[in-house]
Parts: sequence; structure tokens; C-alpha cells
Amino acid sequence: MVITEEMKEIGKLVSDYLKNEVTPNLREMEAAPEYPKAVYDGLLEMGLHMLGIPEEYGGLGMNRQTEIYVAEQIGKYECGIGSAFGANNSAASTIEMFGTEEQKKAYFGIMATGKLAAFCLTEPNAGSDSAAVKTKAKLVGDEYVLNGTKCFITNGGIAGVYTVFAKTAMDKGVKGISCFYVEADREGVSAGKEEDKMGIRLSNTTEVIFDEVHIPKDHLIGEEGKGFKYAMMTLDTSRPFVGAMATGLAERALDEAIKYSKERVQFGKPIASLQALQFMMADMKIQTEMAKSVVYRTAEMMDNHENYSTFSAISKVAGSDTAMKVTLDALQILGGYGYMREYPIEKMVRDAKILQIYEGTNQVQRVVISGNILR
Repeated sequence: MVITEEMKEIGKLVSDYLKNEVTPNLREMEAAPEYPKAVYDGLLEMGLHMLGIPEEYGGLGMNRQTEIYVAEQIGKYECGIGSAFGANNSAASTIEMFGTEEQKKAYFGIMATGKLAAFCLTEPNAGSDSAAVKTKAKLVGDEYVLNGTKCFITNGGIAGVYTVFAKTAMDKGVKGISCFYVEADREGVSAGKEEDKMGIRLSNTTEVIFDEVHIPKDHLIGEEGKGFKYAMMTLDTSRPFVGAMATGLAERALDEAIKYSKERVQFGKPIASLQALQFMMADMKIQTEMAKSVVYRTAEMMDNHENYSTFSAISKVAGSDTAMKVTLDALQILGGYGYMREYPIEKMVRDAKILQIYEGTNQVQRVVISGNILR
């Protein structure tokens, strides 16, 4: 993947903003009970949530390679905020791929007012088993009536519009799932309490409750019964974003380990002179660059309209497993200091863990990969 000057400019704009607005106040923001709205507002003003939306709908019209590069830069400084914008991209991707012109105008029109979107698939009993959703959408005249509860929804309490997956036929398994868009201000839509998370604490994560929500028939995205297919294809677009953010996180962790190893003196010399640690950092670099390569390759495949499903899963696994390994190794190099909240590594470890879980656990990704290559 060729990193263009335009990509570098956008990436630097976002990373500088995070360094200036988030890094100095990170401990206070993490301890706060709510997401940092002022920081989000600044990124929304930049149009970060509209980065890949076509220009005719008010977006910036950037390609997937640019999105991936920007995700990598965000991952270096704030995976919680990165998760919020990644979830926004997932929700918007469903509409972009399967929505009508009128639906796109309506959906992206809400986003253009400075609102994030949310992707509502997960439920209390439907995590990795997405087909087990219980939320119902019953057609009554010219409206669907929506009832159910979604959980662990990123942007759940702050989104202006939701992409929602619900059963329109309870007895048809995955073929009974359909997809809808629902405005956040509709009567009967509400958000539960904000979840108290281990990591990515600067993202907003809540339940989203649909209680007798009436939506027009034209809010059905695509065809009835195709929702599960749409969800899986949407997740294919979002997993490389996770992989890219993970490689950014790994890069930052390695940088912190290198910096510390040159400054920390033990036995009369910097610990960077110890071959055991040199080899650790060499492996951290190897793993990070390998993961980045597959993420970048996937982004190229997406823009070239190649079949990227397998590479999407690989990029998510490679990126997030690398982020987990590299952040833990960085913590080990920093020793006791790495365990303290005064240093950035302990947060990186907490943030890295969720990257192996959301957007489909890495165990599920291996099922996807093996299924694809054996098919």
C-alpha cells in the first residue's frame, strides 16, 4: 500500500489532535463516568465520522486504504475513540452497500449533522452466535414494530442513527433476520447505562432498547431475510479497521519500550544493551510489521473490489494478537513501572484485549478462515 501525502496529512491531523487533547488528560478522562464529548465534537467537526462516505452524501469520499491508515494512527493514541469511529463506519457501511438512494440520503444526512452511527447486532444471548438474535420486527400495515434489547453497543447512548438487526420470521433461523435503520429520536428507543469497561474507556458502550418502536416500511434495508448476510459482509469491512488500529497500538508500545530501555540503567548500563531484551524488541518489530503488511494488503483488496473476506479475518487476528503480545512484552520490559498508571503501557494492555474479542472473536475468525480456505 502506498502512503500518499494526503493520507499522511489526514493521519497527522488526527494523531496530533489526540496527542494534544487526550494524552495530557487521559487519566481524568478514563476515570470519568461519561465519554469525553468535547474531544468527540472536535473529531466530528473534522468529519472523521464521514471519512469514507461518498462526497455526494456529504462525506469526504476517502478510500479504504485511507481509512485503514488513519485507524493505525488513532490506535497509537486512543483505541477507545478509535472503536467509536470504527463502529460508526460499520453501521454506515451496511447502508452504503445495501441501502437505496433515499435511505443513504436520510442516513448520511443524520450523520452529516455531527452525529455518530451505531451497529446494533449483539444481544445478551447472541454474541459470537449472531444468528441467535431475539429482537423482533413485526410488519403491521405500512410499519414495522420493533421490540428487543441490544447490548455492548458502541456509541449506543450517543448515536443519532442505528443499523439494527432483528427477526422478521422467528422460525427461519438466519434466514429470518432482517436489517433496518432506526433514528435515535424515535419514540420507544432508549439507551441503558454506560458500561464500566476494563479498556477502551473513552468509548460509549450501552444497551440499546427498542420498546414498541414504530418505523416506516421503507426503513427495511435490502430484502427481508437477508440481514444475516448483510451483517457478515459488513463485518468483513470493519475487521481490517480493527487490525489497523491494533498495529498502531503495537507500534506505540514498541516505541515506549525502546525509549524506556535506553533510559533505564541497571547493572551500570542501559537495559537496551541486554541481548535478552534486544531479541524481545526485535520480535516485537517483526510481529508488528508482519501484521501491518497483511492489514495493508487487505485494504488494497477492498479498494480493488477483490474477494477480501479471508484476508479481512486474517488482518483482524494478526493485528489484535500482535497488539496483545507486543503490549504485554512492552510491559515486561518496563517491569514494575509498566504496571503503574503513570506510564501508558498498562492502558495499552487493557485496550489490546478487546481487539481480540469484538467484531467477532479471534476464535470465530479462525472458523471463518478455515471455512473459506477449505470451501
